[in-house]
Amino acid sequence: MRFKFALLFAATVGFVLPVASHAADKLVIAATPVPHAEILEFIKPQLAKDGVDLQVKVFTDYVQPAVQVNEKRLDGNFFLHQPYLDEFKKGHKNDIEVPVAKVHVEPFAAYSSKYKKIADLPDGATVAIPNDPSNSGRALLLLQRQGLLKLKDANSISATKKDIVANPKNLKFRELEAATLPRVLNQVDLALINTNYALEAKLNPVKDSLFIEDGNSPYANLLVAREDNKDNAAIKKLSAALNSPEVKKFIQEKYKGAVVPAF
Repeated sequence: MRFKFALLFAATVGFVLPVASHAADKLVIAATPVPHAEILEFIKPQLAKDGVDLQVKVFTDYVQPAVQVNEKRLDGNFFLHQPYLDEFKKGHKNDIEVPVAKVHVEPFAAYSSKYKKIADLPDGATVAIPNDPSNSGRALLLLQRQGLLKLKDANSISATKKDIVANPKNLKFRELEAATLPRVLNQVDLALINTNYALEAKLNPVKDSLFIEDGNSPYANLLVAREDNKDNAAIKKLSAALNSPEVKKFIQEKYKGAVVPAF
């Protein structure tokens, strides 16, 4: 009887232990819908094979994904660039977000439903730009490259309207939440829109914009983890997957220049 019990116990343990040892590591990552969540969904199957249960939580704003990582309600996020993170940390002294990998650049672009060329912009034109500091500075730098204004520091990524020292067309600025910019396009003369929101609005940055950033951009979108989990095996697997040849090909083929790999 003891022998039979021992065999039964061994068989039971032999059956249970492998299941426990292969339990997937769950990662909950915040992302904006396009392209971030789409890229994460693309790598989900491969991560599952590698033992990572990736769960994507979609947000449509630029604040809650960072806030909820700090509250440890999320394992990380994928939506921001380094200038945005730097500005966020200035206002949140205990921020625990840590960049893990550069993934892609979304070239920032300017759109108009009224004009086809920069030269057609009238004197006193209304220009809508994002209201968060990092992206408003990015918008002003792009306008400067087109000769539409001049900044006190020509290279400052944190420039504000107060730094404008020349405005030959007397442009008037409306600073709005980035997500709302596509919706006000027909209410302004020009709008500078983050590519993720442009793509959601079915705008093609390559074909539909009046002008667009070049490839020399400090605004690579980052996979961000927390200080306490940045070295976790699951985070490392996610980072490697996001920098894989398969993801590079996916970005190039799906977005056709509207999103550019940064690795």
